[in-house]
Amino acid sequence: MRNPFTENAGGPLVVDLQETPAVPPMDPGGDERVGYFLGGAILIGFGWGVAVALNLLLHYLAGSGGMTVDGHQITSTLGSFAWATFAFGLFSGAFGVVLVALGRSSPRGPLVLPGYDY
Repeated sequence: MRNPFTENAGGPLVVDLQETPAVPPMDPGGDERVGYFLGGAILIGFGWGVAVALNLLLHYLAGSGGMTVDGHQITSTLGSFAWATFAFGLFSGAFGVVLVALGRSSPRGPLVLPGYDY
């Protein structure tokens, strides 16, 4: 039976992960700006396009009599859910603009983590 309090003569049981990486470093050749542009475009499209424009358009088209869309009653007045959706759409669209601005101001090239030698 092995005694855990004595040293193992066969060598260390634990490998230092800083000395032996599991996967050798490689350059993926990608561009981090693609993620900024794609994420920003999705947030702008869904935020301003769906949550703001479609929300206001449906309430405008409902008129005074209202209408039913897929089982949901929509009237011409904006309720608390419509205002919350509008505010969420404004915020997410603005955040999408910030992501696109970050993508435009970032240098072109692969993603490089700070402090890590490639």
